[in-house]
Amino acid sequence: MSNDWRSATGISPHQTAQSDEGTEIATSLSNDTVIVVSNRQPYRHRYQEDEDGESTITVDRPTGGLTAGLDPVMQRLSGTWIAWGDGGADRDTADEDGQIPVPPEDPQYTLQRLWLTDREVEEYYYGYSNRALWPLCHLAMGNAEFDSAQWRQYCAVNRKFADRVLEHATGGSVIWFQDYHLARAPQLVRERCSSDQFLFHFWHIPWPAVDAFRACPQHQELLEGLLGNDLIGFHVPQYCRNFLECVEMLVEQAEVEHESGRIRHGGRETVVGSFPMGVDAETLKRQSARVEESMWRTFKREFGLDPDLGVVLGVDRLDYTKGIPERLQALEHLWSEQPEWRGEFTYVQKGSESRSQIPAYQQLQDRVSTITERINDRFGGNGWQPIIMIEEQLPKDTLCGLYRYSDVALVSPLRDGMNLVAQEYVAAQVDDDGVLILSELAGSHEQLGDAVISVNPYDTEAHADAIDRALTMPEAERRHRSRRLRRKVHNNDLDAWLHGVFDAVNQLRGDAGS
Repeated sequence: MSNDWRSATGISPHQTAQSDEGTEIATSLSNDTVIVVSNRQPYRHRYQEDEDGESTITVDRPTGGLTAGLDPVMQRLSGTWIAWGDGGADRDTADEDGQIPVPPEDPQYTLQRLWLTDREVEEYYYGYSNRALWPLCHLAMGNAEFDSAQWRQYCAVNRKFADRVLEHATGGSVIWFQDYHLARAPQLVRERCSSDQFLFHFWHIPWPAVDAFRACPQHQELLEGLLGNDLIGFHVPQYCRNFLECVEMLVEQAEVEHESGRIRHGGRETVVGSFPMGVDAETLKRQSARVEESMWRTFKREFGLDPDLGVVLGVDRLDYTKGIPERLQALEHLWSEQPEWRGEFTYVQKGSESRSQIPAYQQLQDRVSTITERINDRFGGNGWQPIIMIEEQLPKDTLCGLYRYSDVALVSPLRDGMNLVAQEYVAAQVDDDGVLILSELAGSHEQLGDAVISVNPYDTEAHADAIDRALTMPEAERRHRSRRLRRKVHNNDLDAWLHGVFDAVNQLRGDAGS
């Protein structure tokens, strides 16, 4: 293995590598079994009542992000995807082993569903995953709960996933774990798998600095679990540096080479690298180009928006990491200090409820509702409502229309691993007239920062000034910034991310065998 795998592979965070729906990736791995392991499944079956009250089974398909990007690759590889079967009709559509060929209309690979009890879901998913690891990694320590019973359940469910992996793995398999739900699984697989199987983990959320991470009572077990991998990927270099420092300071007898991203521990080596994730920019561009302006007028009429007013847009899950209350307070400050903006634009927040079983999320949703009502009562009138909240699911074309025709997108998370909404908004700007305001604390800011309006979401006055600047930006500057952003997003799209990831996997496997 070379001294610096990143130089050897020629991979750069800004490299473009196009492929035809995974053709090149599939060719490079065609003789191996590829196993994807994730909490979320790519296809989900559920019951739906028709107009006559009859129940039929429908299938939810991948519409964006990782599942949409990996699905065509897996179709070409004919591998196995292991995930929690959370759909109401999932058991009735799978065989006795929980397996179902997908896609339904032309099966190309196997979806292996894993069944979890209500208690397992409560303690593994809503518990340790989202009450301990999620707030820990997003530095929301006031929301972090490190419950020992939930930790034990997290480990038990990770063992369930590991057992399923071992049932499907063969010599030379490439096993790809996804995200923070499965931090213990790699070590559990490594203990029983053959030496020629390659384990890779992509961590989709931030990795905190060592001073924060050591607050977790289970920090040693989590790190050792991840060190069962041959390769660990993060979105940006800072998360890699944080992880390496955590291993160096918290794992006994671990040797860390910071420059090359190599860790030696327990007689084996793990490599750490950054792979900034992108979106399917070309598809978003095509979808947005198809949305006529008449749709935008219809949308405004349906949701009570004045057809002549500007629109500032936010698209988020209702999660405490997304900075929605801080964003609303910035808007309130703008309308208070610059009253000339009252009645000139409406803020549209597309927000979907998330993890409502967790008290911290319930509190956030209540807080957002309270602030929204206060602002609307304080400033609204004469047929103008300052803030409109949209909670229902929108068709993809409608969302693309929102992206395309809104004047400004406000993407201001308090902390975010990457943030794909920012990239989706950019990809949809086929008219090159939208302005993106982006938090400095989002991973995507590293790639897009010199062409966006940057904002610190905690600075209310500067946040309000950024909105004012975006709304008054000259047309020539808007178009110049938009074109630059679109080039960045298209050059570093989802396909380029997948290609970069598998290039690294193949290079490391080749070095190990040489």
